[in-house]
Amino acid sequence: MEIWEIIFRSVLAFTIMMLIARILGKSTIAQMTYHDFVAAITLGAITANISFNNTIDIWLLLTALLTFTVIAYLLMFFSMKNRKLRNWFSGKPTVLIQEGKILESNMRKLKITLDTLNQELRGKNIFNIQDVQYAVLELNGSISVLPKPECMPVTRKDLHLDVRSKQTFPIELVMDGHIVEANLKQNDITTEWLHSQIKKKGLSIENVNYAVISSDGKVYFDEYEDQIEHPVDKE
Repeated sequence: MEIWEIIFRSVLAFTIMMLIARILGKSTIAQMTYHDFVAAITLGAITANISFNNTIDIWLLLTALLTFTVIAYLLMFFSMKNRKLRNWFSGKPTVLIQEGKILESNMRKLKITLDTLNQELRGKNIFNIQDVQYAVLELNGSISVLPKPECMPVTRKDLHLDVRSKQTFPIELVMDGHIVEANLKQNDITTEWLHSQIKKKGLSIENVNYAVISSDGKVYFDEYEDQIEHPVDKE
């Protein structure tokens, strides 16, 4: 009976956390700020107790979970309405490099070492710190970087090339071997057209793992059989 009770409580806890995640929204998951971090740890601890701690009444745990959920939601709501509260709850971005100069005082305040800063810059494909004009630590912990003008990549606009070519959002046609009917209907694409494109490639729908209309309007197909004699396998 204890095993079945733990299974029931675990399923209940997981279901409740999924609902809470939906209520709090994607931004809370993607942009973990101070109050999001505190709320996530607290909600996780309470949820764990719901799963296996049968010494505490489950209704007390559910009440605590609901209370913290309401607190997290209200903090998020008021943060959206008031910038001062948002700055207090979530903090503010901090400049780490300004006009090519490292701000050591801000680095010390945030307890960020030069090794960490260099690691983050390498993640932005910047291997020379002297190429950076500005670097800002964002609220979610990521670092945004503005390279110096001479280190920026050349764009089509810089070369005075035609920038009027139309770019559209990619449209997924086949996913895991199944036709995505909703995308076809939404974009007025017929299954006959899709099958004709597959046939042009000398394929059948059974051979297609993934198909997408890319942002430049071209159709890309990925087959189940990759036909690579020596695939790289990294463990």
